[in-house]
Amino acid sequence: MQLLAPTEEKMWEKTPSPNHITMSDQEINDKYEKGEQRILTEMNREKLPAFVESLKKPGYMDLRPFYQRRNRWDHKKQSQLIESFLINIPVPPIILYEKKYNVYEVMDGQQRITALKDFYENRLHLTGLKLWPELNGRTYNTLPGNIKAGIDRRSISYVVLITESASSPEKALFLKQLAFERLNTGGEKLSRQEIRNCSFYSHFNQLLLELATNPIFADAWNIPISDEEELQKNNLYKKMEDAELVLRFFALRNTDKFRNGMQEFLNLYMMKSVSFSDDDIEFLRNIFIQTITLAHQIYGDKLFKPFNTQSDTWENKAFKDYYDAVMVGFSKHLADSDSNILLERKPRVIEKTKILFSEDKSKLFTGGGKTKADIQERIRLFDDMLSHVIAE
Repeated sequence: MQLLAPTEEKMWEKTPSPNHITMSDQEINDKYEKGEQRILTEMNREKLPAFVESLKKPGYMDLRPFYQRRNRWDHKKQSQLIESFLINIPVPPIILYEKKYNVYEVMDGQQRITALKDFYENRLHLTGLKLWPELNGRTYNTLPGNIKAGIDRRSISYVVLITESASSPEKALFLKQLAFERLNTGGEKLSRQEIRNCSFYSHFNQLLLELATNPIFADAWNIPISDEEELQKNNLYKKMEDAELVLRFFALRNTDKFRNGMQEFLNLYMMKSVSFSDDDIEFLRNIFIQTITLAHQIYGDKLFKPFNTQSDTWENKAFKDYYDAVMVGFSKHLADSDSNILLERKPRVIEKTKILFSEDKSKLFTGGGKTKADIQERIRLFDDMLSHVIAE
């Protein structure tokens, strides 16, 4: 039996409007005139010193919302931005989102803002400059007077997005996500989870980041959470794919509501998660921890690693599709009566798991199917296997 948080049970009753709606030309014109589904924008330009000074105002701008990407520019890249201002190379505008009147969060440009703050607060020692190598090693205060004046004359552009024209909070969230996806074209391409985290920030999103540090989870996915230097090099961590894996577990517990492919379904779940209460969050936290603990007690260091029937050994890395089936499957058997039997019959579970892979001709557990039917089938197969072990 799948356990759902109170809000989860009701949140599917109201779903977003379908993409294709039949409307007359007059109705379409009326919709446009009302300003529905339209982003309002403000364009601004400010001298660099004034812009950095404005950041000091309490509550004015959230420079690093918890959803922002984890990797950051090194000093060389920060210095190159300052050099770009010095030689007057155009710098892309920063994108801000007005979450309430005159209170902003950074949607795109966090690294540029951080570089400017570090520079004007003398924390950045310029390095790696190509056109002005004689400035390497200098901070803002130690620059020659004319150089400081030249940089101080430069301006930063920023665009403020306002979604107040949306007819509902859900549509406002959708507009925000769409705007972020289409505006964020400069620099390194963001992953879908980085975009999703920016668009649908909430207590649930914080929960995803928290659970991604669970020791069992991190060890299974080879994420070095205890080594900060190595962690910054880890691809799952850098792109927030670890958080997306946690999200997959919560979302796929609702496979009967699956639609429009994996990424869009995850978007939909995140959109609806904004309404989760504190009780919902605590419920979901417990479900995840209980599930991954039970699965680990069964599989140990082979957790989420498929069994290779040809070599008669377990794979040395975890697979996402198999992870989905294991986590959703075990989450249906957390009652003491079920979990105790599974633990007592651990060898039988492992034996049956090997049989699952020997019968998996379509490779459903190792990336062989992406449709709704494929996803539901691999979860069903794993759940049925656990049910049969319990019933024996």
